[in-house]
Amino acid sequence: MSSDDEGYVHRPGEAEANEPPDGDAAATGEGGFGARGWVLVAVLAVCTLVVPGIIYVRPGILSAVGIPYIASLLVLPLLPAAALGLTAVWAMAATSRD
Repeated sequence: MSSDDEGYVHRPGEAEANEPPDGDAAATGEGGFGARGWVLVAVLAVCTLVVPGIIYVRPGILSAVGIPYIASLLVLPLLPAAALGLTAVWAMAATSRD
């Protein structure tokens, strides 16, 4: 049995057919975050840093518009969850169109 019949054999120095010539995937646009990825990162940062900071510093902020303190503790975490969910669906839908 010859070595050619055994299946794939990697030979260093031979380039793959689907690999860019310089070996950099970012140069061809593959890999990396892209604009949608950075929007997701920004929304995640807001959802994990800004909104919890508001809840910690000013938990009764919604009482100015007539929402009780207990209800504001339920509503304030719901807003970043909805924003993160909608942004993730938007990014996935935009990716599937491409």
